[in-house]
Amino acid sequence: MSNALSDLLATRGWLLADGATGTNLFNMGLASGDAPELWNAEQPDNIRALYRNAVQAGSDLFLTNTFGGTASRLKLHNAQNRVHELNRLGAELGREIADAAGRKVVVAGSVGPTGEIMAPMGPLTHELAVEMFHEQAEGLKAGGADVLWVETISAPEEFKAASEAFALAGMPWGGTMSFDTAGRTMMGLTSAGMAQMVAKLKYQPLAFGANCGVGASDLLRTVLGFAGAGSDLPLIAKGNAGIPKYVAGHIHYDGTPELMAEYAILARDCGARIIGGCCGTMPDHLRAMRAALETRAPGPRPTLEQITNTLGGFSSAVDGTETDGAGPAPRPSRAGGRKRRSEG
Repeated sequence: MSNALSDLLATRGWLLADGATGTNLFNMGLASGDAPELWNAEQPDNIRALYRNAVQAGSDLFLTNTFGGTASRLKLHNAQNRVHELNRLGAELGREIADAAGRKVVVAGSVGPTGEIMAPMGPLTHELAVEMFHEQAEGLKAGGADVLWVETISAPEEFKAASEAFALAGMPWGGTMSFDTAGRTMMGLTSAGMAQMVAKLKYQPLAFGANCGVGASDLLRTVLGFAGAGSDLPLIAKGNAGIPKYVAGHIHYDGTPELMAEYAILARDCGARIIGGCCGTMPDHLRAMRAALETRAPGPRPTLEQITNTLGGFSSAVDGTETDGAGPAPRPSRAGGRKRRSEG
């Protein structure tokens, strides 16, 4: 089946995705604890600016402002009855910006975790998770999203539920998990484990990979794990702009545009075909990433040592990829650390 993302992937060696949603919206005045999705209705010009800034910086794909758009997340803001509306609006605003870009730009409907723990460890059943993801997917579909994009997932059961929901909506999709616990997801899944899980899904994604996590070095080690697993699907890399630090009362990411340009080149050489940023990644970072990808020739797959020499040390000694022939990991970086799970 032809779709905007598959069409671009068929003609391009790499695609530039977007950067942070939360970081950019906080800079526009979003208060900590507020629901960004409400801005789709209350501050549409800010959401247009969010999307437009990514496109103007060179993104071929951007995610909609709907990360927390499930009923379970919106219930925290007494907006659980507005799932379809807020997701539809988020996608409609994206469609408006993409259609005015003058080139093909993919609108990816962002779907984040439900915030609930899946059964049997928690109260969220598979059936309820599918129902919530399907409700969100239908809103994004109605708004004109090209593809659905589940991100920052920790539990394989939740990833599988999203896949089933997207099949019910009849929408193409991609998906990423967050490997932020010694190179594993919070629920213990390794990069190889994710590749094996994806291969068994009945409704296959167009691409899969990793986003967020700790830092760019850790994320690229995970991408090497995907590549080592031998999947034929395109890989996604959306790493944070450096390491989060608490500065003057707020979280600041220390990654410069120059550092993110190096990350983008390494991500491509690790095997990623969809390359973007997550938390802390601003338009200036995206411009530097685009320029580097356009002007620097592809190189051989980097070693772990080359990654850490360029981007800084890993936050953990091993992550499950150490048995794939990549060799032992360098020692952990003192800059590494856990961060609050978010959409960036």
